[in-house]
Formats: sequence, C-alpha cells, structure tokens
Amino acid sequence: MLIRIYKNYYLCKLNSKKRKYMSVKIRLARHGAKKKPFYHIVVADSRSPRDGRYIERIGSYNPCTDPATIDLDFDKALWWMQKGAQPSDTCRSILSYEGVLVKKHLLDGVKKGA
Repeated sequence: MLIRIYKNYYLCKLNSKKRKYMSVKIRLARHGAKKKPFYHIVVADSRSPRDGRYIERIGSYNPCTDPATIDLDFDKALWWMQKGAQPSDTCRSILSYEGVLVKKHLLDGVKKGA
C-alpha cells in the first residue's frame, strides 16, 4: 500500500514496523502488435518490469503516425515531475516537446524567488 511521497520516493507501508522507499520513474510501456508499436506513458516504480505494474498512466505515444501522435495529461505529468519522478530519456524528450520541463523549471525559479 502506497502511503505518501517524499522527494522522488514513494513510501510503501509493508507493515507497522517495516517501511520501504521506492524510486519513481516516468517511462514508456510498449503495447501494440508486432512491428506496430504503441506506447503508454506511465509513472512506475523503477524496479517493476517495462510492461508490468505501474502507479498511474499519464498519456500515450504513437510513433507510427506521421507526425507522431502524443496524448499527454499535462497537469499530471507536471505534478509527478514536481514530486521528483525521474523521466527516461525518451520520456524526457516527449515532456520537453510538450512543455512540461519548461513549466517545471519556471515554477522552481518562482519558488526559489528568482
């Protein structure tokens, strides 16, 4: 059972005595047929498999269309980035294209008083 977020870790309550922290990542989960990939953009524990268990689905990416189709929940992606979720390289470029990284950068500057 996931309890709360501390920086880029989820606090997982195993029982009343043991607590365990999990690193959270934003990455792609592959779906679709052979030679026709379709990806879900998900927030997942870093130890879970590529297409396995995830915490939340925040969008989709279809590279087969021309141009590639990106459907992203901007607010959820920004919220997870502010909580410390680390994007993979491909997700970082998708988030940059959509403007999530720029907004996070600007909000961090406002918070610091720049």
